[in-house]
Parts: sequence; structure tokens; C-alpha cells
Amino acid sequence: MANPPGAEWLGDFTKALGDMRAPMVDVETLVAMQRKNLEALTEVNQVAMEGVQAVIRHQMEMTRRTMDELSHMFSSLFQPNGSMEERLAKQAEFSKTALESGLSNARELGDLMAKANTETLNVLTRRITETLEELRGLATKR
Repeated sequence: MANPPGAEWLGDFTKALGDMRAPMVDVETLVAMQRKNLEALTEVNQVAMEGVQAVIRHQMEMTRRTMDELSHMFSSLFQPNGSMEERLAKQAEFSKTALESGLSNARELGDLMAKANTETLNVLTRRITETLEELRGLATKR
């Protein structure tokens, strides 16, 4: 049976491809690279989870301290001792302390989250750098 019209190019193309040499793929190296990538992702997840746990622990401690301070504030404010001016001065002092404590807590939480993010990004950056070096090594082998 005759080739359909315009099919001559297919034979030429097949012949040209046959003359080309496909690059050899080192499957073991690729598998090892992917294993390292998975290990890095596992480490990233672990570091991120540790960061989340540290934030949660810190929030629980802040909540406990805040409840202790509120309990102390209410018990001292509603004591029948002292004049109204003294009690108002105490309330102002408690409010100032609460505001300072809240700002300090927010700063500490921000620092904890920044630390966790930095540690996570360090793991990713390290693995990306290693991958690029491995790819460079593969390219120089050829």
C-alpha cells in the first residue's frame, strides 16, 4: 500500500531521531534525590509542628498568667479598704500593666513564629541548594 500524501517527512523524521542519542538517565541518582527531597519535607513538617507547639505552649502560659493577674486585680479592686481614688489608681495601674503585658506577649509570639518560619525556610533552602549541586554534578558527568 502506498504512503499517504505528505508522509515522506515522517520517514525522514524517524530516521533523524534514530541517529540521535538520547541522554542516559541515572535512575538511581534521581531516586536518591527524590528520597532526600521527601526527607527534607518530613524535616520541614517536623520543624513547623515544633514551632506550632511552642506557640501553643506559650499562649497557654500567657492565658494562665493573664487569669492570675485578673483574679488578683478583681480581688483587690473589690476590697472594701481604701478610698475611691485609691481604687481608681489601682485600676489605672492594672490597666497599664495589662496593656504592657499584652504588648509583650504579642511580641514574644511574633518572635516565636518568626523563629519557626526561619527554621523551616532554612531546611528548605538547604535542600534546594543540595539539589542544585546534585543537578550540577549530573550535568558535569556527561
